[in-house]
Amino acid sequence: MSGDLNRKRLYEIIFESDTRAGRRFDIALLAAILLSMFVVMTKSVEAYNLQYGHWLNVAEWFFTILFTVEYLLRLYTVSKPLVYAKSRLGIIDLLAILPNYLSLLFPGLEYLLVIRVLRVLRVFRIFKMGHFLSEGNTLITALYMSRRKIIVFLLFILLMVTVIGSILYVVEAPYNENFASIPVSIYWAIVTITTVGYGDISPITNFGRMLAALVMLLGYAVLAVPTGIVSVEMLAARKVQYPVSSQTCPHCMREGHDPDATFCKYCGGKLN
Repeated sequence: MSGDLNRKRLYEIIFESDTRAGRRFDIALLAAILLSMFVVMTKSVEAYNLQYGHWLNVAEWFFTILFTVEYLLRLYTVSKPLVYAKSRLGIIDLLAILPNYLSLLFPGLEYLLVIRVLRVLRVFRIFKMGHFLSEGNTLITALYMSRRKIIVFLLFILLMVTVIGSILYVVEAPYNENFASIPVSIYWAIVTITTVGYGDISPITNFGRMLAALVMLLGYAVLAVPTGIVSVEMLAARKVQYPVSSQTCPHCMREGHDPDATFCKYCGGKLN
């Protein structure tokens, strides 16, 4: 019985930021995340790495072990560990510690620990920025609702750059060694139509330059279309936007519940 109480108490501290202990834990965790990010970025500077490399490695492993213990405690306290492990936050928590262990086999992977910065998203729950959570849900809903339109649009752009790149290859290849193959020409078309314009490859024939000018003008429309699609869906999602709480369901690990909710709207489980 005492074991269940201790487990429940640990869950409230680790997952719930509404209690004093939970708030302190989350603030300490946030500070540890920021410090670990500072260590990783400092280590990437060669001068600092040569002078303080040993201590930076010690600090890096200290934070990795700390986050590993925290991750294991999260698995221990939830009623369904596998559900948490497969959740969005669970995957981020795992990716925050995995690179350092993999670096033992593949040196250099420890710099991927910058993924830990994603854990800073918890700041919205820690400091009760409920309006930011609502806005985030609006954006996610808009992207989800417009996914089919965006996929169709991307497929159309893929076909377009393939055709344009192939035409440029036929026109430029005899006179311009930079257009050495169709894939290289498609790369040029993608860079041009997205208005990035690296300038490493450019046409030299009159027809090639004329086509390049048309592709540049077309690039503005390419940027406008997905923006318009998402904007329309965001307006629609905003009309049905409701305030959400920072509470996490202990059964399915989902967030986004109504402030006065007693049961989870996704799995029906009782909220704490």
